[in-house]
Parts: sequence; C-alpha cells; structure tokens
Amino acid sequence: MVVCFLLVCAFTVFSWRLVDLQVVRNAEYLAKAMEKNVVCVPIHSKRGVIQDVHGEPLAQNEPMKMVVADGSLIQKHEELAQVLAPLLGLPVNGLLEKLKSTRLPKGESVRVPLRYIVLKKKVPESVVAEITSQLVARKLKGLRFEPDTERVYPNGRMLCHVVGYVNSEGVGMDGVERTLDRFLAGRDGFRYIERDRTGRELVPYRGHERAPLDGQNVRLTIDMGLQQIVESELEAAARHFKPKMAIAILMRPQTGEILALSNWPNYDPNQIEGSPEAARRNRALTDMVEPGSTFKIVTTAAALQQRLVSPATMIYCEGGRFSYGGQVLHDHHPYADLSVEDILVKSSNIGVAKLGLQLGDQTLYEYVRRFGFGERTGLNLPGEIPGVVHPPHRWSKVSITHVPMGHEVGATPLQVVTAMAAIANGGRLMMPQIVREVVDSHGTVTQAFEPVEVRRVVSPQVTEAVRDALVQVVSKRGTAALAKVSGFRVAGKTGTAQKIGANGKYEHKYVVSFVGYMPAEQPEFVGLVMLDEAQTASNQNYGGLVAAPIFSRIGEKAARYLNLIPTAEDPDLGVLASRGEKGRD
Repeated sequence: MVVCFLLVCAFTVFSWRLVDLQVVRNAEYLAKAMEKNVVCVPIHSKRGVIQDVHGEPLAQNEPMKMVVADGSLIQKHEELAQVLAPLLGLPVNGLLEKLKSTRLPKGESVRVPLRYIVLKKKVPESVVAEITSQLVARKLKGLRFEPDTERVYPNGRMLCHVVGYVNSEGVGMDGVERTLDRFLAGRDGFRYIERDRTGRELVPYRGHERAPLDGQNVRLTIDMGLQQIVESELEAAARHFKPKMAIAILMRPQTGEILALSNWPNYDPNQIEGSPEAARRNRALTDMVEPGSTFKIVTTAAALQQRLVSPATMIYCEGGRFSYGGQVLHDHHPYADLSVEDILVKSSNIGVAKLGLQLGDQTLYEYVRRFGFGERTGLNLPGEIPGVVHPPHRWSKVSITHVPMGHEVGATPLQVVTAMAAIANGGRLMMPQIVREVVDSHGTVTQAFEPVEVRRVVSPQVTEAVRDALVQVVSKRGTAALAKVSGFRVAGKTGTAQKIGANGKYEHKYVVSFVGYMPAEQPEFVGLVMLDEAQTASNQNYGGLVAAPIFSRIGEKAARYLNLIPTAEDPDLGVLASRGEKGRD
C-alpha cells in the first residue's frame, strides 16, 4: 500500500508538471524554444534597374554573396578569424569580436552566442569559393553564404550626375537613385527557419515567411547615343580650355524631356569612396550664374508680346555709350539705330536696356518670372535651386537697364535651356522631365511621367519673330557664326557673363555660353553649352568663340544620330570676320 501510494504521488507530480509544461506555460516555453532554435532570415529584394529611353541599363545588380556566421556552431573562433580576415579584407581582431558576439535571452542570466551574424556583404563568388575550400580543408563550421547583390554602373562616369549612386546599405544617395528610391528599393522579405544542432535547416518545420517584393525599373528620357556625343565633346572642351566647370544639356522642346545632361568635373559611381564632393555636384541644377546675353531673349520677347515694338522698330543705341542712373552702359561696338531684330543679332546691351525701359520694372519682372526664372523647374533630381530674381521694390535705379541683359539675375543652366525651349516650341514653358516611366517586374507601367505645360509665356507669333532674329545670330551678321551646322538652320544666342567677386564687384572672369535649337523650323532639340572661366586669351573668351563651336560639333553629330533631313540647301557656314565684331558676346 505504501509503495502504491508513493507511485500514485509520483505520477501525480509528473502529471501536474506535464500539464504545467504543455498547457499552463505552453506559450512561454514555446517562445524560448523558438528563440533558441528558430532564426528569422531576411530575404533581400532586388533593386530595380535604371534604363535609358531605349532600355539600355544605366544601373543594375551584379550577383554576390553575403557571409553569415552562426555563433552557436563555431568551435575554433581564432582559427576561423585568421582564415577569413585576409579573404574578406577585414581586421582579425574586429572579425574575432564579431564571431564571439553574444546576446542575453529574455528571462535568462546566461549569455548565448548570436546565431545570425553578418560578417560581410557583397562578396564575389570567387572569394566565396576560396573561403569554402578553406573551411572544408580545416574542418571549420559555422559559416553560410546567402544571396546578395552589388549595385553596378556599366557606363562608369557617363551620366553619373543623373543616375546617382547608393550607399553601403543600398539606399539611394544622389540622382535618380535618390529621388525614385521609393520605386527602386523594393521590400525585403523574411523566413523563419528551424535548425538542428549541426546548423542544418529542418525544412518540415519551416515557419512563417514573406516573399520579397523586388524594386521596379525606372526608364529615363535620356538617350545614351546623344549622351555619348555630349560627353565626348564636353570632355574634349574641358581638356582644351581647362574651365572650373562645364555643362551641356539637350532637351526636346515640345515635351521638356532631357535627352542628354553632362557636367564636368564628374566621378565614377562604382568608386564613390574618395571622389571629391565638388565632382558630385550636378551643377546644371545646383550652380547659379548670371545668364548674360542669353537672357536678352526674355526682354525682347516681352517687348514684342506687349506690342511696344515690332521686329522692324528702330531703337537708337547711342553710338555705344548710354548714361542712365549715374552709370554708363556700353556696347562692344558703337551702333546708331538698330532694329529690334538686330538688337538680338548684334547683342546690343543699350538696345535691350531701352526695351527694358519701355517695359517698366513690374512688367519686366513679371515676364522674367513667367519664363521660369526665380523658381525651381521641378526636374526629378535632387539639389535644384530656384535661383535669384529680386522683386522690383529691391531694384536699384539702374536695375531696369541691367536686368534686361541678364545682370542682377541668378539662374541655373537648366533654367536657361528651359526658357529657350519655350521660344523653340511656340511659347509654352514646359516642366523639364528626366524620367519617362516606372515599370514593374511584369512589364506593366505603374507610373508614367507625362509632359507638363507650366504656362503659356508668349504667343507663337512672338516666338516666330524671335526665332528669325536668332537664326541671324547664327550667321555672318551675328555673334555665333561658329555655331552653324551644315545643312540646317540653327537659332541661338550667345552669352558672356562677367563674374562677381567676393567684394561684390565684377572681375575679369567670365562664364561663356551658347543656347540654341535646330532645325530652326521644327526643332528636334534645344542645346546649352556653358563653361566657367575657360582658359583662353582675353580677346577670345566669348560665348561665340568658345561655346558656339562646341554646340556646332554636338549639333552636327546629333543630327546624324537622329537621322535628321537637312533643311538648308546652301547654308551660310560663315567664319569669324577679321573686323572682330563677330563672336564677341
């Protein structure tokens, strides 16, 4: 009876303990078991690809491996660290510290090894093969290799300021990589897996999982054929003139699509470490300059739109010297009477200043703003600045004569080419576009970026009159004879803007530019070439002599690339005349 009683008591205790484990504290012990044996493994998504307008990859993913350690399986920490350090390019001490990482489970007093330690990401397959052979030879355990990718840019420096780059965590840091990161990044998944004591996964006990959602592909408006032309010409110009910076932009005027955009200096997004910050700036959006004489299209178009003048209206240009507000305004050459058209052709400062006086402060200011100056264009790239356009109440007595010729205005190169595009397309200010569409992995367009008309600036009749003058600019009569493209009529305007020094006064340093479009009758593209402090003789440092020839070479190659049909039977090729008045501006 005693023995039976003892047995009954023992089984009662065991039964109570079983009920306590299996029922009362089931959730607690299940959580502890999962914490010890179950690991949540991330499943990384693939970042979307960036493509040009024809689908050529500009940023893509290269397969790699991620080296992961399970601390509970590692027995020879020092030996493993010695093997891995030279292959992974990591210090032995730091690697050893990682391998010995521990954690304190909830409710426990003893620390346990970490079961998921990321030692290094983006390891090439060849290195993984070498590591595997070393592990087998030395009979070392505790490592596994998971799929990973590295972001690569197959075109290197080309289009670097537009495409941008990602950081070590795969987050977009500049360019399209940054502005469209929400589409490109995707969403990582996860899987709960249970392993045995040797580290092998127990597949039948695989737990909850969520599949990764890969990033979407982004297709740009950039045409890499045109980009190659622009980059090669800009690089050649940079080698020859050694400027502080150089910029070239091609835009489709009807839609605002950017066909090519290049900045110099540049950088290689595949080797972002060590690249100077100055080289990473997208100066077409972040740098502000006085536009100079390229701005005269705004004043002339405004005066024509207000019907204050016609293209044939004669303006007395004071023989090259005009006193106003206590200051004297000069032309490069003395002119008496010039028509409004010839004011643009000869780039007369005095003539365009008198147009500004007829417009008045407020009206001139309104047209400057209508052409997009003083506000961001809205291009889908980071870092754009609005520029500076002071309201009339902050103007000085002479501002009304300085603003019409592009002084006292701070503009980005992108704003200048956008304003010229409004002349080229019949008077509509278009929002510049760099992204055409976003496409998912099934090829479905999830986001389309349609052309956006910001506002109508001037009438088509006014733009035709300005175009006729701009065509004459690119001739023997004008300042941009060297911008000619054989077989085509080119419309454009030169600019030579004197820079302001730290003391607030103008220095003998210049930003030279040419902005134009072709063919003049039905423009396929608007182009801007701008160089800051080109190293050349002082009597040669003008937009017509430095920037215009670069545009000519770009235009000629672009016309061949786009298969444009010549529209001029006997083009006026022209060269700089010996009398020196050509190409001064």
